[in-house]
Amino acid sequence: MKVRVVLFLVAILLSSSIYHGYGQTGHRVIGQLAERYLSAQAKTEIKAILGNETLAEVSNYCDEQRSNPDHFWQKVAGPYHYMTIPDGETYHIGDAPEQGDAITALEMYTEQLKSTKSTLAERQLALKFIVHIIGDLHQPLHVGNGKDRGGNNTRLEFFYEPTNLHRVWDSGIIDKQTLSYTEWVDWLGTKITDKELNAWSSIEPLDWAKESQEIRMGIYPGKDKVSWSYNYQHLPTIKLRLSQGSVRLALYLNAVFDKS
Repeated sequence: MKVRVVLFLVAILLSSSIYHGYGQTGHRVIGQLAERYLSAQAKTEIKAILGNETLAEVSNYCDEQRSNPDHFWQKVAGPYHYMTIPDGETYHIGDAPEQGDAITALEMYTEQLKSTKSTLAERQLALKFIVHIIGDLHQPLHVGNGKDRGGNNTRLEFFYEPTNLHRVWDSGIIDKQTLSYTEWVDWLGTKITDKELNAWSSIEPLDWAKESQEIRMGIYPGKDKVSWSYNYQHLPTIKLRLSQGSVRLALYLNAVFDKS
């Protein structure tokens, strides 16, 4: 019995040390829903790069590689999933740490995707990172305050299960709805209006990060046990960020592949 308890606590500690983005479901929602808003040119280019893989399929690639023993995945790529903007402050490119962050990685992989000198494998990796990073930037705790590792150090119970705030926003609230990612796509996709498409049209990553920073400041519960009321309060925000992330991903890729 004691062994089981120790193993459980170790698992919690290990899971709390990693930024995992929107979880598998959230990233797939953003990837698949984005395909509805891609231009014809972008669809053609993406098909040439990914073959029969969809944006939903590749959306979790960068998380799936975390156990890859290669030096790049173990020592280099980790910081590309998040960024830091302290409360009340703004971000400037010069603020990025030496190892980079989500903003600098997105810029780097965008250039790699657009470069005519990049190999097919390099363009594939670049596209996979772009899809993943844009999803991450729409998860409020991937724009951390610099104090608690994006909510990973904020331990709590979510519906009576021990976890941390970051995981609640990665997957806890999403998985609590017991919907497949295709159900999420169908339901959210029918509700995005032309007015919202226009309002969400910014393809400037710092705009998305600022939104996440502002949302983040209002999601710390101030108590160590949350359930139905917290789910009720923040589910609309989850839906909003998944929808915005999908639209921005599509518009960003449309701009990248625009030949005009």
